[in-house]
Amino acid sequence: MPTKLVDVEVATTSRRDVPAVVLASTGPVLGPGGDGIDVSDLTGKAGETVRHDETWTLGVGTGTHSDYRTAGAALVRALSGEDAPKTADVLLTPDFDAEKMRAFVLGAALGGYRFKVTGEQAPKRVGSLRLVTGDTGFEEVLTSAALKAHVLATATSLARDLANTPSNVKDPRWLATTAAKIAERIDGLSATVRDEKWLQQQGFGGVLAVGGGSARPPRLLELTYGTTGPHLVFVGKGITFDTGGISVKPADGMHLMRTDMAGGGAVISALMAVARRQLPIRITGLVACAENHISGSSYRPGDVVRHYGGATTEVQNTDAEGRMVLADAMAYAVRNLEPDLLVDVATLTGAMKVSLGLRTGAVLTPSAEIAAAVIEAGAGVGEKWWRMPLLEEHVEAVTSEIADYRQCPPGPGGITAALFLQKFAGDVPWAHLDIAGPARSEKVYEEVVAGATGFGARTLVELAEKYSR
Repeated sequence: MPTKLVDVEVATTSRRDVPAVVLASTGPVLGPGGDGIDVSDLTGKAGETVRHDETWTLGVGTGTHSDYRTAGAALVRALSGEDAPKTADVLLTPDFDAEKMRAFVLGAALGGYRFKVTGEQAPKRVGSLRLVTGDTGFEEVLTSAALKAHVLATATSLARDLANTPSNVKDPRWLATTAAKIAERIDGLSATVRDEKWLQQQGFGGVLAVGGGSARPPRLLELTYGTTGPHLVFVGKGITFDTGGISVKPADGMHLMRTDMAGGGAVISALMAVARRQLPIRITGLVACAENHISGSSYRPGDVVRHYGGATTEVQNTDAEGRMVLADAMAYAVRNLEPDLLVDVATLTGAMKVSLGLRTGAVLTPSAEIAAAVIEAGAGVGEKWWRMPLLEEHVEAVTSEIADYRQCPPGPGGITAALFLQKFAGDVPWAHLDIAGPARSEKVYEEVVAGATGFGARTLVELAEKYSR
């Protein structure tokens, strides 16, 4: 891990005997190298790939960042065909700037992603692309943009790998130790894995309750990077499989619950990318790892669970397990880590899939400034976010008659879940990111392929960069 991605280099000269790719805008208008190409059947639509003997045309649409991600992904998919070359030189247009480079490389690096457990020989994939610029003075800027994009793509790919891994392999121990092993290979990044005995001693009642029904006990992963600058703490939901517990899920779709730790995967991958880029900031990543299973030791509706720090929660639905483990990790962060910003990331509620669809993440925070920072960070790396309200009229519903809080307050599910989590953020600036919709896809679009999408990892890296300036 992560899955090997396409290599990308920026140069000022083309290679001999390597196919050239000419960029075509809607119209179509061809870029350098397009002389003599028949344009009668070309539309220039983003992602349109046409082979002309040894030259290809690639549609970049109207030139938006989305168009360039789509184009990069489509090119790699086309070059992965059985009779297609496995490398090409892309002739860049004079207006090709750093932002377009980042979008194109993200698309090219991720568009050919493939995760499959099989005994068959792996198909040949595109090995490399050379992006050729005619502006020798701009080569260094474009190279820097391409390198940043490749680090972001690697983070997304790792998040996809972790989420796609089948749950017979991926139990809490596997997820935590795999992340720790990867962290060992990255300068400046360290990992600590806490087992169920430590969790019991420290009073992580939420994690222990959720993981209590499984023969494979829970873990807490703590990743640390940096010693100076603002301290950001990212908390990820690491539910390696979710049956729903006693409040069992319907059979249809349950097999997809291997991706229920996508929030934790995004946190792990973001920490890896921040460390590789050596950003001047301090970040801690916490991933509460558990398997929500059904057995005689499962937690029950009606139970009262004591979280880290002492607050208690009345359980109403064992399928609302994500907020239970996040509450422990957030309380631990507030009490021990003194964060300047606390962000939790989770595939938390189906309600947000209904509200925002399958391609947009939800941001819930009392701070307009933090919400704007998340949305801006996502826009810069091709991930869409929408701020949802923390409605005051539902705050009282979080209070329980027999405990401090109710796990599933009545009202709009995604919002009341965030109001529950807010109780564990204390006075720390905080945002909750619900990625239940965009964390998984059933179809191919832009740089996304079917399966886990890795959504959220790039936004966290970009957010860390903004806070490091």
